[in-house]
Amino acid sequence: MELNLIKVYDPTLLSSSKVYQINGTLSRYLGDEGSIQHPQYLFLPLPNQRKKASFRLNRNKLMTRCYEVEGMVYQKPVVQENSQQLQLF
Repeated sequence: MELNLIKVYDPTLLSSSKVYQINGTLSRYLGDEGSIQHPQYLFLPLPNQRKKASFRLNRNKLMTRCYEVEGMVYQKPVVQENSQQLQLF
C-alpha cells in the first residue's frame, strides 16, 4: 500500500480528523500547548503502531518531520449496541 504524503508547512491547518506520519509512525493531532512564542503540538500514535505514547513537536520539528497522509481520515472506534463486556476474575 503506497501512501501519498503531503508536507505540513502551516500548523494552523492541522486537524484532529486527519492522519499524519511522523518519523514513520501514523499519528493523529490532539492539540497545541505552550506559549505563542514557543508552541508545542501534541500527537498520539494510532492503534497498532510501534510507538504507544503521545509526543510533542515544536514548530521546527513539525515543519521537517510531519507529513499528512492523503486520503486517510481518523474515525473514533464505534461501540456496538449489542456488544458485551468481558470480565476477568
